[in-house]
Amino acid sequence: MPTIQLAELTVVERQQWLQYAIAPRPICFASTIDANGQVNLSPFSFFNLFSSAPPVVIFSPARRVRDNTTKHTLENLHEVKECVINMVDYDMVQQVSLASCEFPRGVDEFEKAGFTKESATMVRPPMVKESKIKMECRVLEIKSLGESGGAGQLVIAEVLCMHVDDNILDADGKIDQLKMQHVARLGGDWYCRVDEHSLFKVPKPNTQLGIGIDALPQGIRNSSFLCGNHLGMLANVHAMPVVDPAFEDEQLKNIIQYYSVSPAEMEQELHRYAAKLLDKGLVQEAWQVLLAGDIGVF
Repeated sequence: MPTIQLAELTVVERQQWLQYAIAPRPICFASTIDANGQVNLSPFSFFNLFSSAPPVVIFSPARRVRDNTTKHTLENLHEVKECVINMVDYDMVQQVSLASCEFPRGVDEFEKAGFTKESATMVRPPMVKESKIKMECRVLEIKSLGESGGAGQLVIAEVLCMHVDDNILDADGKIDQLKMQHVARLGGDWYCRVDEHSLFKVPKPNTQLGIGIDALPQGIRNSSFLCGNHLGMLANVHAMPVVDPAFEDEQLKNIIQYYSVSPAEMEQELHRYAAKLLDKGLVQEAWQVLLAGDIGVF
């Protein structure tokens, strides 16, 4: 495994390694305005949520690596400390990419990229009508990380209000992750699309602690069929499971009957089957399979 010493790289090389490694990154599609009312619209993938109370997001229109110039977005924000962050989904990604072109000052990216201006309610810059989630923001601080090309210019902004399209809400009036189809940036020309084919759930530990992988029986920890993700799922239960006499499973029954004369092979088959169940998110069922043979488990 190579070790990359960033201090020994050029800024371009450093940026390439970092952007490919730290991904995917959400996209801030920021609309800003200068003191004369000239609007700018540009995407930035150095962006994320950093606080809920107060609601704060940060994005970075970094100084250009090529010639160390600053971006119109940053210049506008120094004049008018307000912006709208228009979230990007798959339906608009090609237009968003077009808006990233370095058009001369005075050129309207809304028109160039084919987006529609929509008046905001609390800030001066317009919103992108086509965006399904729009956040009106007040800039709290602009923190420069340096004066050389590639140096980040952190725009720390408080979210004042959000506008959310009815079509991406669920029955409870909340954002449905399956309906939004977020788009994120990776390295180079690569993007990713968040949809039903790439989404999956991981149960989040809360006030009840998981037992931990160190508490798993040795036979499970050393299994040839259970990977790290499998062990993490098994170890996220809040107490060591016990055999449930009411649990019935035809494949489990067949494994026990067929391999009863060979305990070692039975253990392997039980672990193989448990892995398949875990791949489907069936943690309790997998535990019952692992416990059923009572072979090399405790």
